Amino acid sequence: MKNNILVINCGSSSLKFSLITPSSGETLVSGLAERLLTNEAQLTIKHNEQKQTANIPSPFDHQKAIEAVVVFLKEQSLTEQIFAVGHRVVHGGEKYSQPTLIDDDVKNNIDELAKLAPLHNPANLQGVLAAEAVFGRIPQVAIFDTAFHQTMPAKAYLYALPYQLYQTHGIRKYGFHGTSHYFVAKSAAALINKTLAESNFISAHLGNGCSITAVKQGKSVDTSLGLTPLEGLMMGTRSGSVDPGIIFHLVDQLGYSLEQVNTLLNKESGLLGVSQLSNDCRELEQAAEQGHQLAQLALDIFCYRIAKTIASFSVCFTSLDGIIFTGGIGENSSHIRSKVLSQLSLLNCAVDNKANITCRFGQSGNIAPTDALPCWVIPTNEEWVIAEQSYQLLNGAK
Repeated sequence: MKNNILVINCGSSSLKFSLITPSSGETLVSGLAERLLTNEAQLTIKHNEQKQTANIPSPFDHQKAIEAVVVFLKEQSLTEQIFAVGHRVVHGGEKYSQPTLIDDDVKNNIDELAKLAPLHNPANLQGVLAAEAVFGRIPQVAIFDTAFHQTMPAKAYLYALPYQLYQTHGIRKYGFHGTSHYFVAKSAAALINKTLAESNFISAHLGNGCSITAVKQGKSVDTSLGLTPLEGLMMGTRSGSVDPGIIFHLVDQLGYSLEQVNTLLNKESGLLGVSQLSNDCRELEQAAEQGHQLAQLALDIFCYRIAKTIASFSVCFTSLDGIIFTGGIGENSSHIRSKVLSQLSLLNCAVDNKANITCRFGQSGNIAPTDALPCWVIPTNEEWVIAEQSYQLLNGAK
């Protein structure tokens, strides 16, 4: 019976996939093709709690990676169960606020929107084209990372720039991580026996990329990431928000080229740049414990900016059901969570230390004392959302 969705998430040199049963979220097979377009390309597949690694035939591209995945799925007699292929697409601009059946127009629009996400949309489109070549008539569905944030009001998404830049060129805040914020907000609503539409949360997705979203009555009303994934919080290697005048100073006074500025802000800043050590929060926590002052400073800045952004988003609400932590750091670093919440006592935030230590490595729960604002740790599952929404779209279309 065809009731499973193959979820594909393509990066510029990688391809993640999962075969998921949308009704339950069960992952039947998952894997990662990495270092594509190099001679070291390889494919790792997890099935029945076992991992295996295989080389990808030359020319080591997304097409060959998907072909290798299909060979494995055929060997396991799983291809006949595939109902559709769901693709994560990073940027949908203002055109897409819902799951979308992919046709030629959609592909052209994904390509056109690459100007807003040059590192992501081209790779996402490659995944779509590769899957079409392999699967033929099986439906392909796009789930856009920006879609959840299309409910933001103009006062939240517009920059204080000449309005024609928005009208003519679409320069505005779009936000990202929308699928993740949607999933954890929906999960938190279930925990308090409310519908998502009745619920108000501030969701913090913390990983190598970070964002915070205000979810009011189930809808995104503000988020920290902007036109690009560079705005907002301090991240692994990204600076987050800085004084725009710094760019002119770097160029005019210090002789940087624009390409060097781009590299500096995206790849050499954040936790890595301040600590001069690593972009890995685990390494920095360990180094800070051993007295590394710049590691401690990087963590201090990181947590302060998270707390400050959460506090600023409180203006979106008259009542708040709780705060949610998700993402690799949000789900696993009890230290970061505690440090953030200790700076939010004005919002009645506090930490139950035992619960905070327990809620790691896939364990969810409320880490706040009973008399404080609830603060949940909820592991995100974007792949399940993509599978579920793809299936719902196609069933609704019948």
